[in-house]
Amino acid sequence: MLVTIDHDGPTPLYRQLADLLRAQIADGTLTPNRPIPTEQRLMHEHEVGRDTVRKAIAILREEGLVIAIRGRGTFVAPEKPPEQ
Repeated sequence: MLVTIDHDGPTPLYRQLADLLRAQIADGTLTPNRPIPTEQRLMHEHEVGRDTVRKAIAILREEGLVIAIRGRGTFVAPEKPPEQ
């Protein structure tokens, strides 16, 4: 089942997309060291614009959940080792 965002809801689309991607990282749908879907794919699947996708990804970068590698794409950040 494809989970998508609510275009008519009060929450900004970029926040909804960031929440959706964050949940997919948390539940293991998107795994560490693997790429997240491309901007084009996210735009198409969720019927949002490029700016919306970029804002959502920027939030996840700020949170340390994803890393951008120039020329390669955006990847789920590596898992942090458990604190001792």
